Amino acid sequence: MTTITLQLLRKLLRERPVDGHKGTFGQALIIAGQWGMAGASVLAARACLRSGVGKVCVHIPRRNNDILQTSVPEAVLLHDVSEERFSRAINVDEYDAVAIGPGLGTHKETAKAFHAQLLRMGKGPLVLDADALNILAQHPKWAKDVPDGTVVTPHGGEYERLGIAAIDLSRFVVVLKGHPTHIIVTKGFQSKTYVCPWGNNGMATAGSGDVLTGIIAGLLAQGYSTVEASILGVSLHALAGDAATAAMTEYCVTASSLVDCLPQAFKKIIKR
Repeated sequence: MTTITLQLLRKLLRERPVDGHKGTFGQALIIAGQWGMAGASVLAARACLRSGVGKVCVHIPRRNNDILQTSVPEAVLLHDVSEERFSRAINVDEYDAVAIGPGLGTHKETAKAFHAQLLRMGKGPLVLDADALNILAQHPKWAKDVPDGTVVTPHGGEYERLGIAAIDLSRFVVVLKGHPTHIIVTKGFQSKTYVCPWGNNGMATAGSGDVLTGIIAGLLAQGYSTVEASILGVSLHALAGDAATAAMTEYCVTASSLVDCLPQAFKKIIKR
């Protein structure tokens, strides 16, 4: 196992070109948030925007429009034909990275749309989290349609369900969330694990995983490899958690706190 260090993060984090524009830093798509779970898409979108990405689009059911429009005015919204859930796959060719899963739900209609979306994935990298993983556990035969190299971000329970479903995770970059979080990368017959030394139990709060998904998606959209984005994303997430805990104790950290503390996490890496 390799413990992640600040030195490694400083090697991975790229300087932003002074003449960069919105297109320079990529476009991410997040498919998330059934009715009643709009907060998951809000958190993922806010975190993605704070990762340095140029543009974030969020695909949501129509009833979530006003929530997203007021909570994340920087995001471009795409509306599903359904009022309440993800129900139909969309064209994703124009996006540099796609994330699916936070607050998505596992309704039969959503599960079918998710499978159809897997079959319509373009060349850009993919992140699967939360209900996307739960749907896969319920329909393990669909795992063959997940692109190689996809980043999957299960917590312990989701990881166990995927294992029970006998899904071969060696094709993917696995971000196993916990304290500490492990990043498992398999190439051929060899596996390498990176361990994040930061983070704390204040981060064990609803929505924390949605924030991580947004960060990783934003980094992928900027052109980082799946392994680089996973290492940087997990570390930024954990460093933000430590900054939030330092400011407000473990008892008071929320997922929104993690988003708000991402600037401190970046500063820790770039030494400003």
